[in-house]
Amino acid sequence: MASSPRINLSDKIREALEAEIVSGKLDAGSRIDEQELMDRFAVSRTPAREAILQLMSAGLVTTLPRQGAVVATLSLPEYIAMLEILMELEGLAARLAARRMPAAQRKQLQEAHGACQRAAAQDDAEAYGQANRVFHEIIYDGSLNEVLARQLRSMRLRMRHPQRALFDRPNRIRNSLAEHQTLLEAIVAGDEDAAYRAMTGHISSGGNVYADAIASMPAGRALAAPRKPEAPAAPPAGRRRAVEKA
Repeated sequence: MASSPRINLSDKIREALEAEIVSGKLDAGSRIDEQELMDRFAVSRTPAREAILQLMSAGLVTTLPRQGAVVATLSLPEYIAMLEILMELEGLAARLAARRMPAAQRKQLQEAHGACQRAAAQDDAEAYGQANRVFHEIIYDGSLNEVLARQLRSMRLRMRHPQRALFDRPNRIRNSLAEHQTLLEAIVAGDEDAAYRAMTGHISSGGNVYADAIASMPAGRALAAPRKPEAPAAPPAGRRRAVEKA
Protein backbone atom coordinates (compact mmCIF):
# COMPACT_ATOMS: atom_id res chain seq x y z
CA MET A 1 0.00 0.00 0.00
CA ALA A 2 1.33 3.44 -0.94
CA SER A 3 2.13 5.78 1.94
CA SER A 4 -0.17 8.71 2.55
CA PRO A 5 0.99 12.02 0.97
CA ARG A 6 -0.14 13.75 4.15
CA ILE A 7 2.21 11.59 6.24
CA ASN A 8 5.04 12.26 3.81
CA LEU A 9 4.47 15.99 4.22
CA SER A 10 4.53 15.75 8.02
CA ASP A 11 7.79 13.77 7.84
CA LYS A 12 9.29 16.42 5.55
CA ILE A 13 8.39 19.18 8.00
CA ARG A 14 9.65 17.19 10.99
CA GLU A 15 12.98 16.44 9.31
CA ALA A 16 13.47 20.11 8.39
CA LEU A 17 12.75 21.21 11.96
CA GLU A 18 15.04 18.51 13.39
CA ALA A 19 17.88 19.78 11.19
CA GLU A 20 17.30 23.34 12.39
CA ILE A 21 17.23 22.23 16.04
CA VAL A 22 20.47 20.26 15.66
CA SER A 23 22.24 23.14 13.86
CA GLY A 24 21.13 25.64 16.48
CA LYS A 25 19.05 27.70 14.08
CA LEU A 26 16.15 26.83 16.37
CA ASP A 27 17.48 27.15 19.91
CA ALA A 28 15.88 26.03 23.16
CA GLY A 29 12.73 28.05 23.82
CA SER A 30 12.19 28.96 20.15
CA ARG A 31 8.51 28.94 19.28
CA ILE A 32 7.20 26.45 16.73
CA ASP A 33 4.26 28.25 15.18
CA GLU A 34 1.72 26.07 13.41
CA GLN A 35 0.55 28.81 11.05
CA GLU A 36 4.13 29.70 10.12
CA LEU A 37 4.77 26.05 9.21
CA MET A 38 1.62 25.99 7.08
CA ASP A 39 2.76 29.07 5.19
CA ARG A 40 6.39 28.01 4.89
CA PHE A 41 5.72 24.51 3.58
CA ALA A 42 2.47 25.34 1.76
CA VAL A 43 0.55 22.64 3.64
CA SER A 44 -2.72 22.36 5.51
CA ARG A 45 -2.98 22.41 9.30
CA THR A 46 -2.96 18.61 9.70
CA PRO A 47 0.59 17.79 8.49
CA ALA A 48 1.97 20.82 10.32
CA ARG A 49 0.32 19.67 13.54
CA GLU A 50 1.44 16.07 13.02
CA ALA A 51 5.06 17.20 12.58
CA ILE A 52 4.87 19.10 15.88
CA LEU A 53 3.35 16.06 17.63
CA GLN A 54 6.15 13.85 16.29
CA LEU A 55 8.76 16.25 17.67
CA MET A 56 6.95 16.30 21.01
CA SER A 57 6.95 12.50 21.08
CA ALA A 58 10.73 12.55 20.49
CA GLY A 59 11.20 15.00 23.37
CA LEU A 60 12.48 17.79 21.13
CA VAL A 61 9.46 20.04 21.53
CA THR A 62 7.25 20.80 24.50
CA THR A 63 4.36 23.15 25.23
CA LEU A 64 4.38 26.15 27.54
CA PRO A 65 1.42 28.20 28.83
CA ARG A 66 0.64 31.20 26.61
CA GLN A 67 3.46 30.25 24.21
CA GLY A 68 2.35 26.98 22.69
CA ALA A 69 4.95 24.63 21.18
CA VAL A 70 8.60 25.50 21.83
CA VAL A 71 11.94 23.74 21.40
CA ALA A 72 12.49 21.77 24.62
CA THR A 73 15.06 22.60 27.27
CA LEU A 74 17.17 19.92 28.97
CA SER A 75 17.96 20.37 32.66
CA LEU A 76 21.33 19.38 34.12
CA PRO A 77 19.90 16.41 36.11
CA GLU A 78 18.11 15.20 32.97
CA TYR A 79 21.28 15.50 30.96
CA ILE A 80 23.34 13.52 33.47
CA ALA A 81 20.67 10.80 33.64
CA MET A 82 20.56 10.55 29.86
CA LEU A 83 24.36 10.42 29.65
CA GLU A 84 24.39 7.36 31.92
CA ILE A 85 21.85 5.63 29.67
CA LEU A 86 23.63 6.76 26.49
CA MET A 87 26.90 5.21 27.62
CA GLU A 88 25.32 1.77 28.02
CA LEU A 89 23.32 1.96 24.79
CA GLU A 90 26.36 3.08 22.79
CA GLY A 91 28.35 0.25 24.38
CA LEU A 92 25.67 -2.23 23.36
CA ALA A 93 25.66 -0.86 19.80
CA ALA A 94 29.44 -1.26 19.60
CA ARG A 95 29.24 -4.83 20.96
CA LEU A 96 26.57 -5.79 18.42
CA ALA A 97 28.44 -4.04 15.60
CA ALA A 98 31.58 -6.06 16.39
CA ARG A 99 29.47 -9.20 16.10
CA ARG A 100 27.23 -8.27 13.16
CA MET A 101 28.56 -5.38 11.08
CA PRO A 102 28.80 -6.38 7.38
CA ALA A 103 32.10 -5.92 5.55
CA ALA A 104 30.71 -3.02 3.49
CA GLN A 105 29.80 -1.09 6.65
CA ARG A 106 33.18 -1.83 8.22
CA LYS A 107 34.74 -0.18 5.19
CA GLN A 108 32.38 2.81 5.68
CA LEU A 109 33.46 3.00 9.32
CA GLN A 110 37.12 3.12 8.27
CA GLU A 111 36.31 5.87 5.77
CA ALA A 112 34.44 7.82 8.46
CA HIS A 113 37.47 7.51 10.71
CA GLY A 114 39.56 8.90 7.86
CA ALA A 115 37.24 11.91 7.71
CA CYS A 116 37.73 12.39 11.44
CA GLN A 117 41.52 12.27 10.93
CA ARG A 118 41.38 14.93 8.22
CA ALA A 119 39.22 17.22 10.35
CA ALA A 120 41.56 16.70 13.32
CA ALA A 121 44.58 17.58 11.16
CA GLN A 122 42.86 20.88 10.32
CA ASP A 123 41.85 21.37 13.98
CA ASP A 124 38.35 22.04 12.64
CA ALA A 125 35.92 21.46 15.52
CA GLU A 126 32.81 21.82 13.36
CA ALA A 127 34.04 19.41 10.68
CA TYR A 128 35.19 16.96 13.34
CA GLY A 129 31.79 17.12 15.03
CA GLN A 130 30.08 16.22 11.76
CA ALA A 131 32.53 13.40 11.01
CA ASN A 132 32.15 12.12 14.57
CA ARG A 133 28.36 11.96 14.13
CA VAL A 134 28.73 9.92 10.93
CA PHE A 135 31.23 7.58 12.64
CA HIS A 136 28.81 6.85 15.49
CA GLU A 137 25.79 6.47 13.22
CA ILE A 138 27.57 3.84 11.13
CA ILE A 139 28.06 1.89 14.36
CA TYR A 140 24.36 2.28 15.20
CA ASP A 141 23.39 0.93 11.79
CA GLY A 142 26.04 -1.78 12.00
CA SER A 143 24.43 -3.14 15.16
CA LEU A 144 21.61 -4.35 12.88
CA ASN A 145 19.17 -3.40 15.64
CA GLU A 146 16.82 -0.72 14.32
CA VAL A 147 15.14 -0.11 17.69
CA LEU A 148 18.51 0.52 19.36
CA ALA A 149 19.68 2.76 16.50
CA ARG A 150 16.48 4.80 16.63
CA GLN A 151 16.73 5.23 20.41
CA LEU A 152 20.35 6.38 20.18
CA ARG A 153 19.58 8.93 17.48
CA SER A 154 16.68 10.28 19.53
CA MET A 155 18.84 10.67 22.64
CA ARG A 156 21.62 12.33 20.69
CA LEU A 157 19.13 14.85 19.35
CA ARG A 158 17.86 15.68 22.83
CA MET A 159 21.42 16.05 24.18
CA ARG A 160 22.50 18.33 21.34
CA HIS A 161 23.28 21.57 23.26
CA PRO A 162 26.41 20.66 25.28
CA GLN A 163 27.62 18.46 22.41
CA ARG A 164 27.96 21.46 20.11
CA ALA A 165 30.80 22.85 22.21
CA LEU A 166 32.41 19.49 23.00
CA PHE A 167 35.18 19.63 20.40
CA ASP A 168 36.08 23.21 21.26
CA ARG A 169 37.54 21.97 24.57
CA PRO A 170 41.35 21.63 24.79
CA ASN A 171 42.75 18.33 23.43
CA ARG A 172 39.29 16.80 22.99
CA ILE A 173 39.64 16.26 19.24
CA ARG A 174 43.01 14.53 19.68
CA ASN A 175 41.73 12.32 22.50
CA SER A 176 38.51 11.51 20.68
CA LEU A 177 40.43 10.48 17.57
CA ALA A 178 42.62 8.10 19.59
CA GLU A 179 39.51 6.61 21.21
CA HIS A 180 37.94 6.15 17.78
CA GLN A 181 41.04 4.28 16.61
CA THR A 182 40.78 1.82 19.50
CA LEU A 183 37.07 1.37 18.90
CA LEU A 184 37.52 0.88 15.15
CA GLU A 185 40.18 -1.79 15.68
CA ALA A 186 37.94 -3.71 18.11
CA ILE A 187 34.94 -3.66 15.76
CA VAL A 188 36.96 -4.67 12.70
CA ALA A 189 38.54 -7.49 14.70
CA GLY A 190 35.11 -8.67 15.84
CA ASP A 191 36.10 -8.35 19.52
CA GLU A 192 32.77 -7.67 21.23
CA ASP A 193 34.11 -7.09 24.75
CA ALA A 194 36.87 -4.76 23.57
CA ALA A 195 34.38 -2.82 21.44
CA TYR A 196 32.06 -2.39 24.43
CA ARG A 197 34.90 -1.21 26.69
CA ALA A 198 36.24 1.16 24.05
CA MET A 199 32.84 2.73 23.43
CA THR A 200 31.83 3.14 27.08
CA GLY A 201 35.25 4.60 27.82
CA HIS A 202 34.84 6.96 24.86
CA ILE A 203 31.43 8.18 26.02
CA SER A 204 32.60 8.46 29.63
CA SER A 205 35.59 10.54 28.50
CA GLY A 206 33.26 12.82 26.54
CA GLY A 207 31.01 13.06 29.59
CA ASN A 208 33.92 14.32 31.67
CA VAL A 209 34.52 17.03 29.06
CA TYR A 210 30.82 17.95 29.21
CA ALA A 211 31.09 18.21 32.99
CA ASP A 212 34.12 20.49 32.70
CA ALA A 213 32.30 22.68 30.18
CA ILE A 214 29.25 22.91 32.43
CA ALA A 215 31.43 23.66 35.50
CA SER A 216 32.98 26.59 33.63
CA MET A 217 29.58 28.16 32.91
CA PRO A 218 28.64 31.30 34.86
CA ALA A 219 26.73 30.50 38.04
CA GLY A 220 23.01 30.02 37.51
CA ARG A 221 23.23 29.52 33.76
CA ALA A 222 21.13 26.68 32.38
CA LEU A 223 22.33 24.17 29.79
CA ALA A 224 19.90 25.60 27.29
CA ALA A 225 17.88 28.48 28.63
CA PRO A 226 14.70 29.38 26.78
CA ARG A 227 14.65 32.70 25.02
CA LYS A 228 12.91 35.54 26.77
CA PRO A 229 9.18 35.30 25.98
CA GLU A 230 7.86 37.94 23.65
CA ALA A 231 5.91 40.71 25.32
CA PRO A 232 2.17 40.11 25.01
CA ALA A 233 0.30 42.32 22.61
CA ALA A 234 -1.38 45.36 24.15
CA PRO A 235 -5.10 44.81 24.83
CA PRO A 236 -7.71 46.80 22.88
CA ALA A 237 -8.36 50.32 24.14
CA GLY A 238 -11.67 49.43 25.81
CA ARG A 239 -10.21 46.48 27.59
CA ARG A 240 -7.10 48.49 28.55
CA ARG A 241 -9.25 51.10 30.32
CA ALA A 242 -11.06 48.34 32.19
CA VAL A 243 -7.74 46.84 33.28
CA GLU A 244 -6.42 50.21 34.43
CA LYS A 245 -9.50 50.70 36.59
CA ALA A 246 -9.20 47.27 38.20
